[in-house]
Amino acid sequence: MAMETCVLGGGCFWCLDASFRLVEGVEQVVCGYAGGDDPAPTYEAVCRGTTGHAEVVELTYDPAVIGFRDLLTIFFALHDPTTPNRQGNDVGTQYRSAIYTLDEDQAREAREMIDALAVDYAAPIVTEVAPLAVFHPAEDYHQDYFTKNPGNAYCQYVIPPKRHKLAQHFGHRLKG
Repeated sequence: MAMETCVLGGGCFWCLDASFRLVEGVEQVVCGYAGGDDPAPTYEAVCRGTTGHAEVVELTYDPAVIGFRDLLTIFFALHDPTTPNRQGNDVGTQYRSAIYTLDEDQAREAREMIDALAVDYAAPIVTEVAPLAVFHPAEDYHQDYFTKNPGNAYCQYVIPPKRHKLAQHFGHRLKG
């Protein structure tokens, strides 16, 4: 079976990158930008909020090991899909909850999952579901940022609780 791809945005891409790298069946994680208008977004421009892009991760995964729906389950557990343009202290449109779909099957599954999860939240789920127009890989220094920058304060305080939650709830889905 061929590898498949999905693109998810749930706050800072460093958090999703650090978490999804642990998931069995996820073969590659690339931080990047999607959902905006600038044909050549940079981190600085995205952070200024002038491009319309969200920080996202592109996951390449083996559907024989983990399916798109399972990845969505993990995705929704790792962030708050009810806060528009915000995850914790990260505020701005680049931190919005988003699923950029590659085909109608992904769009349908994403909408079905949102509908099913809606009863679990006090506030409405605001996750954007839209066709992926273009995925722009982020600058090299953003790739696997957590591993490369363990002394960074953000890496020390924000990412470990997400990885702990991942291990606690999805330990059976983790590598090794």
